[in-house]
Amino acid sequence: MKKLMKAAQITKYSKKIHAQVNDIPIPEIDDNEVLVKVKAAAVNPLEMLVITGSVKLVQDYEFPLTLGNELAGVIEKVGKSVTDFHVGDDIYTRLPLKKIGAFAEYAAIDAAAIAPMPKNLSYVEAAAAALTGLTAYQGLHEELEAQPGKSVFIPGGSGSFGQMAVPIAKAMGLNVIVSGNSQACERTLEIGADQYLDYTKENYVDLLSNVDYVIDTLGAKEFDNELKIIKPGGRLLSLKTGPNKRFAEDNNFPWWKQKLFSVVGAKYDNKAKKHDVEYRFIFVRSDGTQLKEITKIIEKNNIVPLIHPTLFTIGNVNEALELVAKGRPKGKVIINL
Repeated sequence: MKKLMKAAQITKYSKKIHAQVNDIPIPEIDDNEVLVKVKAAAVNPLEMLVITGSVKLVQDYEFPLTLGNELAGVIEKVGKSVTDFHVGDDIYTRLPLKKIGAFAEYAAIDAAAIAPMPKNLSYVEAAAAALTGLTAYQGLHEELEAQPGKSVFIPGGSGSFGQMAVPIAKAMGLNVIVSGNSQACERTLEIGADQYLDYTKENYVDLLSNVDYVIDTLGAKEFDNELKIIKPGGRLLSLKTGPNKRFAEDNNFPWWKQKLFSVVGAKYDNKAKKHDVEYRFIFVRSDGTQLKEITKIIEKNNIVPLIHPTLFTIGNVNEALELVAKGRPKGKVIINL
């Protein structure tokens, strides 16, 4: 008899945000994988995109699909070729795009995607750090190729993304400007922001100009405003607005997808071009080596991700999904296993 575990799954793409909790076999591991007993998994807006099939052009899944993109847990088994990790190690990860499945009691994960958990974090906190940490790291280093001494503005940077992006940007020698709510002002300045704008009282379009880089967390409605404040030759990176030709090329998508994405992203590319700005879109990937760097930044700055006060169980996964889809969580929503 194969041992069973609980997993939150979908059997097809659907507009209805709903998962089913099933008993499925604990996964077998390949030589390059580790078996992780999941202690905590974070629920992200990305889950909604996966469930509705919105990302199927980037990554199409087979069903039944176990949901969940990031987790923290403890290694129970290591594959033959894995040398850096051992049974009993505490790890955290953003799971490889092709093989997600954090909302389960166990996960088989490629060892190249994991990193030792930051020592200052609990499992619940660590589960909330990998995805935003990697998004900030890849965004600043790879997409913006940000240079020391230049300026970066993060509109809506008072949430969990800014919490990771600000110290990473500071460590790279950037001048960091953030806009957000008044409650997060002090906290954001403490972790290294040079300037903080309270969006309820100040409009960044009137106050900022000649910024080198903007990391957009708000989406298409802010696109025109963001372009106005970027200096010619600058870059605008969006986590939300939508993919474009460059994104498809960088990901080596087949020609028909490249064609499709250049059509989809054309209006943003054209607007950006008029301002002599380069538009980039990011879809974060797993990377254990980068996570190790992020671990150092988390430990050095004692960054503790904000967690929504109610922890969910796998049994109420749908309440957790609902909260992320429609509610106003006060931090990362976590399924505590």
